[in-house]
This record gives sequence, C-alpha cells and structure tokens, in this order.
Amino acid sequence: MIYRLILGIRHFLYDKGWKKSYEASVPTVCIGNITVGGTGKTPHTELLLRTLLQSDDWAYSNIAVLSRGYKRKTKGFQKVPRDGTALLYGDEPLQMARKFPSVTVAVDKDRIEGCRFLTGPEALQTDKKARKCLDKDIPRADIIVLDDAFQYRRLRPSLNIVLVDYNRPVQKDKLLPWGHLRDLKGRLRAADILIVTKCPVYMDEWEKGKWAQQLGMSDFNPADCTGTAKGGKQQILLFSTFGYEDMQAVFEEADSRFMYAKRLVLFSGIAKDTQLRSFLSDKYKVVKRFSFPDHHKYSSGDIRKIGRAVRDFPTACVATTEKDAQRIEDVKKVPGSLKERLFQVPIYVQFLSDREREVFEATVLGRLHRDIYSSNPALI
Repeated sequence: MIYRLILGIRHFLYDKGWKKSYEASVPTVCIGNITVGGTGKTPHTELLLRTLLQSDDWAYSNIAVLSRGYKRKTKGFQKVPRDGTALLYGDEPLQMARKFPSVTVAVDKDRIEGCRFLTGPEALQTDKKARKCLDKDIPRADIIVLDDAFQYRRLRPSLNIVLVDYNRPVQKDKLLPWGHLRDLKGRLRAADILIVTKCPVYMDEWEKGKWAQQLGMSDFNPADCTGTAKGGKQQILLFSTFGYEDMQAVFEEADSRFMYAKRLVLFSGIAKDTQLRSFLSDKYKVVKRFSFPDHHKYSSGDIRKIGRAVRDFPTACVATTEKDAQRIEDVKKVPGSLKERLFQVPIYVQFLSDREREVFEATVLGRLHRDIYSSNPALI
C-alpha cells in the first residue's frame, strides 16, 4: 500500500510537470517494462539495433546504447569495450558491445549524465564526473537506445517501447513484494509500442484482441496493430516470440564434437529457463540442470558443482545462455574439461507475423525520422 502510494505520487508530480523531465538533444528510444526482469529487454534491444543498422536513416550514423550496467563494479559513465568483463560493465552491456562492434555501448546509472556525455563526448576530457571513465574516446551519438529506463522519469524519450511477458500477465500480477510489478499497471498507457513477449508461435486475432482489452486498450485493430489506451492515446500492440540459433563455443578450447552429444548439462542465471530447456530438449536429453538467480555472479564453488556433473556425464555437452557466458569468462581457473564442452545458445526475437514486423519498423523509423527535424530542447 505504501509502495503504491509512493509510486502514484511520483508519477503524478511528473505528469503534472511539477517534477521536471528533460529530453536529450538527439532522438532516443526507451525499451523497458513494469515488472522485475524476465521480459526479454536485451533480445528486443538487439532487434531494435538491427532495425536501425539496416535502415537508410541510421545505418551510417553513430548509434549508442545506454544501460545502467546492473551489478557492475565500475562507477559513473563508462564506455563498454568488447574485451571488457561482465564484472566491470555488466553482462548484458558487454554482450551487446561484442555483438554490435559499430555501436557505442555505455553504462551510467544517471541516464541524463550518460546522454550528455554521449552527445557531447568532449566533456569527458574535462568534467569531474568523468574522471573515473576508463575510455574517453567515443564518437558523438546521433541516436541513443535507452536500455531499461522506463522508470527513469527525469529523462523523456522520443519513443517508449514497453514489454509484457505472455506467461506473466500484468493484469493478474501485484506490486512488489507480493508480486513482480515494480511499477503501476496504469503506466502502460505511457507506452507508444506495447510488445507481448515469449508468445506461442501462433495466436489468432481473438486472443490478440483479448490481450489488448486486458492491457487497457479499446478498438484494437489486428490489421494495423493499433488500439486506443485509456485517455485517448493511440498505441501499437505487437506480439513476439523467441528463437534460438546454433550453439557457439564460449572458450577457444571448445571441441565442436561435443555439440553432437546426446546428453546435455544445462546451467543458467536468468529469470526463467523454460523456453531454453524446451528448445534444447528437442535435440538433447538434459541430464543435469542448474538454475541460478538472475545476473548471478559465478563462484569457484559453482564451477566445481558444474564440474562434478561433467565427471558424472563425461560424454555430455554443457550449455548456457549468452548472458551467462559473459559472466563465466570472469571466473578464474575454469577447468579445461569444462572449457572444451561449454557452449552458449544465442537468442533472437521474431514477431508472430511479417505484418507486425513491418508495423514495428515503420513506427520506430517514422517516429525517429520526424524527431530528427523537431526542435528538442537541449539536455540540461
């Protein structure tokens, strides 16, 4: 009750303009949610980056991603290098930096400060707040993707994309600590694009319409994926699912022959591994599974536990997620017996129909194209 009251007062002050929010001097896209973890922000951020990199407007621009860098050891603004560690920069920012070498990935808890440095990198040389920045050589950003900044009301993005987990409907959830909601359900009305994630590969129009109603939308039209939120705002509602690519080696010592094993040891530190297990079970018999907390920092004890499973099943392959692979590399003394059989399973997002993909691309690129020529006030 107290948490709900605090959230309500905070949003009321921002909505009325009594607490100030700012816009960056370049277009910004926020990808977020109103629940604690597990909606697929990183894969959807990667989907957005691919959309921008393949477009005529942004393919040759300087694209930046700004994240908080959850559980990192560094402080303040930092550029994430491809050869960095999850311990210093966070697992998800490091993953994106390695997958998108042409994109500047940065971390900063203060998103306004982060946007200021990304759009005016010369300030990194003289600003006292940047004195701990390890790499100050970055290009001036033309567009910024804000990872998990929906609750950061001080910064007002050009476009808000909000994710909802198909398996954890927000309309049936409760605020922390009794549920998984970290924000009020009414905040969904602030989204420009709502995406229901982790859907089954097929949903009929009736089920999509039911989701629209449950999310507070009326007059939902599946043909153009639009509906009306309470208050009259037009919103886009889309539905996506996850796919998995062929496994990739985590260490150079990996022996690709283990990928053809019939048994598999699986470990992960993510919110929920149900879809990953289902995918791997089609090809392997999962003989041992270790489930760690989200963003888990692996210890030597964890490695020994996984190592014992390797000894129990000497012909088995060992698999984990892309995100976990970034953190495993931080562990000292990973035994060779694990390195040679450890593989990561890359994940990707796809919409349930080509029409939804087209609507997503047209909405994102159309909004940002207009924003290029709008007169945004400079970031303070």
